[in-house]
Amino acid sequence: MPLPGPSIEPHTEPLAGPTPAPHEVPRRTLRSVLGPLGFIGVALLKFGKIAFIAVKGLKFFGTAFSMLVSIAAYSLFYGWPFAVGFVVLLLVHELGHAVQLKREGIASSAPMFIPFLGAFIAMRELPKDAAMEARVGIAGPILGSLGALAVHGAAIALDSDLLLAVAFTGYFLNLFNLVPVSPLDGGRIAAALSPKLWLAGLVALLGLFLLSPNPILLIIVLLGGFDSWRRWRSRGEAPEYYRDVSPGFRLWLGVTWIALVVALVLLMQASHVPLDL
Repeated sequence: MPLPGPSIEPHTEPLAGPTPAPHEVPRRTLRSVLGPLGFIGVALLKFGKIAFIAVKGLKFFGTAFSMLVSIAAYSLFYGWPFAVGFVVLLLVHELGHAVQLKREGIASSAPMFIPFLGAFIAMRELPKDAAMEARVGIAGPILGSLGALAVHGAAIALDSDLLLAVAFTGYFLNLFNLVPVSPLDGGRIAAALSPKLWLAGLVALLGLFLLSPNPILLIIVLLGGFDSWRRWRSRGEAPEYYRDVSPGFRLWLGVTWIALVVALVLLMQASHVPLDL
């Protein structure tokens, strides 16, 4: 689940504000430090049980180590409070996939994190049809969006621009992953709707790259183009994989996908923090 690093940069710099009175400094300092830490602690406790169930019998400590490496890498550019919040939201997104994989009875690896590319879960066996693949694909953005919404609520309650920036980035992360091209989640969703959507997703990514070139996006475009072409050419070898999807499921999937995209766009606008230049 890749993520273009430069896209989150506008929301990771400290925001300017009025200088507090001397007697307000201790209270506001504690609030700014303990607020995000308190939320992160609650989030970890809330999703900790799901995490252990989802990765039971797998290399959980490998996941923890890769998370720490990612936090350290993001901290170099965005600071450790933002890095921790962002990596937690990546974990929540991946837990959506992990929980659904477990429900589908598909063996998988533990979540693994790659700095500036996001995170992924490797399936140890293929889904039996495109509907199963789509359910696994959309589960990540659904739970990931709910996680970002929780951060957004905490940002409002604590009046924290830091958490608001984390929420904005979480919304963007899940929205970007809904683009209908592999290896993004949207590519798995498109497999159950119409493989022709892969071409539309590839054109959208290519256009985004031309507007805002960066190496991460180029990697996704190249991987997406190769994987989409490979799957398109081989779709005739197992036509039932794409054919055995009920019209009712296609309708539900399409409505849910569009609703997620619209909601995430609106939530990004609501959580946008303009910078004082």
